[in-house]
Amino acid sequence: MADASRPGRLSGCKALITGASRGIGRAIAIRYAEEGADLFLTATSMAKLEETQALAEAHGAKVVLHCADVSVRTAVEAMIGAAIAALGRIDVLVNNAGVYKAARLVDYTAEDFDRIMKVNLYGAFHVMQLVLRHMQANRHGKVVNMASTGGKWSSLNQSAYNASKHALVGLTRCAALEMGPYGINVNAICPGFVETDMLDAFREHAAILGVPFEKVMEAALARVPLKRFLKPKEIADLAVYLGSSESDGMTGQSLLIDGGMLMV
Repeated sequence: MADASRPGRLSGCKALITGASRGIGRAIAIRYAEEGADLFLTATSMAKLEETQALAEAHGAKVVLHCADVSVRTAVEAMIGAAIAALGRIDVLVNNAGVYKAARLVDYTAEDFDRIMKVNLYGAFHVMQLVLRHMQANRHGKVVNMASTGGKWSSLNQSAYNASKHALVGLTRCAALEMGPYGINVNAICPGFVETDMLDAFREHAAILGVPFEKVMEAALARVPLKRFLKPKEIADLAVYLGSSESDGMTGQSLLIDGGMLMV
């Protein structure tokens, strides 16, 4: 279904991107627009979504905005219905919405732990389940789940976040296995340290450890063989690959893009 007026690797594609108001989600929206996709963008902040919209529309994309909390099932049901009504179909889902809070395991409140799991895991489940039902009927589709290196290893002061991302990696594999016969690819991206406002959460780590924020950042960078933090666009470039026909032979994978931190 190529659109000759907007050529690109995602020409004619209809994509739903959650958590598109900032950081990696915004970068993915812009790259998808550059590659010819039309977009249904969601987040909890309309003002920030409108900033993303302006950047994506500059590349000729049709962009529809919708505010929703993915941890609320009824909100997700309304969101998916609105996306299909606006775009006609969903070819690619990018599950990027997520939250983060640093704390020692013994200090997490049940409410904080629950909130992280509800957004990062149950939110991805709600959106993916409903979109997959739509994709099954069409017998094609791509799902890109945003996991993390935190879904591949252990780290201090983020047991809730890591648990949610480990579970998302497992959910990705199971979904890929079940969706293969329908021609649907389900993969995950596991970024390392990326230059977004989430790096600011390292201030929480610094406070917990009782060391200056700059020391925590230096220690984080020391673990990266490439000796730099990643740019959001680098994650977005991988999301373009996973959303395009170039990745038709790949499913059930959780791809590390981390500057070499985890060489497995």
